[in-house]
Amino acid sequence: MPASAQLDQARPLLKHRLKAERQQLIADFRHDGKPEKLLRGLRQSVDSVLAEAWQACGLPEGCALVAVGGYGRGELFPYSDVDVLILLGAPLDAATQARVEMLVQLFWDLGLEIGHSIRTVDECMTESAADITVQTSLLEARLVTGSHAVFTQLQRRYREAMDPQAFFLAKTAEMRLRHAKYEYTAFALEPNCKESPGALRDLQVILWVAKAAGLANSWSQFATRGLITREEARQLMEKERAFKDIRVRLHLHTGRREDRLLFDVQTAIAETFGLASSGAGFEARRASEFLMQRYYWAAKVVTQLNTILLQNIEAQLFPQPLELTPINPRFNEVNGLIDIARDDLFETEPATLLEIFVAMTERHDIKGMTARTTRALWHARLLIDDAFRAKPEHKQLFLRILQAPQGLVHALRRMNDLGILGRYLPSFRRIIGQMQHDLFHVYTVDQHIMMVVRNLRRFTMTEHAHEYPFCSQLIANFRDRWLLYVAALFHDIAKGRGGDHSELGREDATEFCTSHGLSEEDTELVVFLVGNHLTMSQVAQKQDLSDPDVVASFARLVGDERHLTALYLLTVADIRGTSPKVWNAWKAKLLEDLYKMTLRVLGGEPHSADRELRTRQQEALATLRLFGLPADAHQQLWDQLDVAYFLRHDASDIAWQTRALIGKLGSEKPVVKCRLAPIGEGLQVTVYSKDQPDLFARICSYFDRKNFSILDAKIHTTRDGYALDTFLVTEQTFAGSYRDIISLLEHELTEALNTQGPLPPPVRGRLSRMSRTFPIAPSVELRPDERGQFHVLSIVANDRTGLLYAVAGVLNRYRINLHTAKIMTLGERVEDVFLVDGAVFNNPRTQVQFETELLDALHI
Repeated sequence: MPASAQLDQARPLLKHRLKAERQQLIADFRHDGKPEKLLRGLRQSVDSVLAEAWQACGLPEGCALVAVGGYGRGELFPYSDVDVLILLGAPLDAATQARVEMLVQLFWDLGLEIGHSIRTVDECMTESAADITVQTSLLEARLVTGSHAVFTQLQRRYREAMDPQAFFLAKTAEMRLRHAKYEYTAFALEPNCKESPGALRDLQVILWVAKAAGLANSWSQFATRGLITREEARQLMEKERAFKDIRVRLHLHTGRREDRLLFDVQTAIAETFGLASSGAGFEARRASEFLMQRYYWAAKVVTQLNTILLQNIEAQLFPQPLELTPINPRFNEVNGLIDIARDDLFETEPATLLEIFVAMTERHDIKGMTARTTRALWHARLLIDDAFRAKPEHKQLFLRILQAPQGLVHALRRMNDLGILGRYLPSFRRIIGQMQHDLFHVYTVDQHIMMVVRNLRRFTMTEHAHEYPFCSQLIANFRDRWLLYVAALFHDIAKGRGGDHSELGREDATEFCTSHGLSEEDTELVVFLVGNHLTMSQVAQKQDLSDPDVVASFARLVGDERHLTALYLLTVADIRGTSPKVWNAWKAKLLEDLYKMTLRVLGGEPHSADRELRTRQQEALATLRLFGLPADAHQQLWDQLDVAYFLRHDASDIAWQTRALIGKLGSEKPVVKCRLAPIGEGLQVTVYSKDQPDLFARICSYFDRKNFSILDAKIHTTRDGYALDTFLVTEQTFAGSYRDIISLLEHELTEALNTQGPLPPPVRGRLSRMSRTFPIAPSVELRPDERGQFHVLSIVANDRTGLLYAVAGVLNRYRINLHTAKIMTLGERVEDVFLVDGAVFNNPRTQVQFETELLDALHI
């Protein structure tokens, strides 16, 4: 029978069998929940079908079909690629090539996601020598069908060429790069159960380097060889099974190769394990939280055992003469690592559980701990109890860690990973692995705290001074900066406990400071920072900093320069520690402006409107003189501006707008000017036009169509009835093309404002994936300002395209005048504040209608 006829006959039979067996295996898994049985069954089913397909295509006798990668390891996840090597005994000729093409096409026809390569043994060795990925995939090569002889030849030559030392170095370097991609933490809120630190890939790396070195092929062999204990081998097998179980369920739930535990699948995956939500109100916990806390604890165990095993394997591959240098009677330095002087040290001298971290911060040359020390610490952590915590010498040791001039972040991270920190601070243990569903934190609570401490430390390091020069300058002169680290440890420690976490955190911080013997002055500072760690960002981003009363009130709260500086440094570190997306140059400027204004008030200089007005006008005039303009060039415009304008704009903005409008005052057509924002991020856009009720809405409509994000808006009306509005906008593609975008924006926005047609309806853009999973109930708050002159309108909602334009449309319909807009985007959440006035606020019924319509506009 011709080959093509054989294929036509075999194809539907093989496809039907493959599908039926797969369905039965998945049904069995849903019933018994055994991932190893499913993975092994899928591999066996595919093995059988591939072998029959190979025979149907009639490949020459000198060829072999070899499974590589995860499939070669003997397991196949439901939607993973089937990686195969078509191994040739001789270079490809025309006849063999035709049959190989028939084979590959048949694989695809069967519905398999095939990843294939076609090589001779020589080509395999050449590729393996040049590419560590190929070398790794061949490490787990397994013969499916075909020539035993050619496969045996490949295995022999592969073993001869393998350099276990070079392979170890390459795979551990690759692992470090992968960890860097995931911010060196297993505690991201949406981890990858395959690639994240502490997940499946870390376990695979250990097995790969051990197999390449001929040390072990399984966890039980690791224990037999003395590289880990039998209990540790049991834990590794248990955690590996747990990660595989999660990955299988992810594939089956999403119907594709998906390894990320995204928010929108976490609850569904949790429910497949029989987990359910519990509690109500502040005590409510989602099913997904139970799942993820289990995941994080498993990842923590893997991280610790990974460190122990890699050190032991490295010691086998790179034997070194033992260089032991005593540090003190309890610790030695062994080849750059700290080692305990005897196995029972922690049991006989419990204080050494903390002393070892003190020693590591005091010795620059120590890179880490020996495997023996790490294992002993991990098992001895349970010795830290109430009696341990009560001893004064233990409290002093913990303070010495916090006061260490260097190495603090590494010490705290090691203490957290080993369970020491959570045992010493029971309130910290409660937040380990705790989720945050506020749409802007991307780490668990404990890891966010570690990031905040890290950020504070970076302010002190000269190599990072270029990142935040102002913060580095302030912290250099800050006395007892270790108090900032104490505040960082406690600022979010009460999250998830119910109630105001800032107030509850104050209680924990007070108890810690008092029990650890801090002075009243130091205790007061720490407690103040914990209780007010959200205040400075809220004032800077939500209140009118041009209002002297706002700054004066904040100055009364902080009281003195030391408290102001400490709160500023903690605030910057806190915002930076939530998510890379939350921080931007605009928020940096608002915080810095508030700091400097408050500092002047604390220094005895009243933040008066008159003084600020004169200062800004003088600075703006000095800038204008640099352009050689006539001395009175500014006068015509400034005569039309009131005090509020000068107080709400920087001197550089006043000078820029004045220069841009010289000769254009009273223009019948809109004037649009744009420049790179002085803060170094985004564009600053000024619009000068005859005032009209829908002007703000029209401008927002244009920005909405261009997908520009508005960070700030200052709305002003001149005495002669012209609008002088300023916007700060950003867009992802701005970088590298500012000049072209500026010209285009000025032209297009001018044309849009010249067109007086009806406004297009706002597009209700789709919510992001995270916002759909954790929707925010939109809220609208309207209250008179302190002077009763304006109303403060605050809105909270999920972010989406077209949101601000929708708000502008409602303001326009109710003829509400907008004076300022502060746009605060926190990840997927917006918290915007508008200063408004209008006749609508004189009628309670109309005001309710306005609020109702605004709420409707905020809904998706």
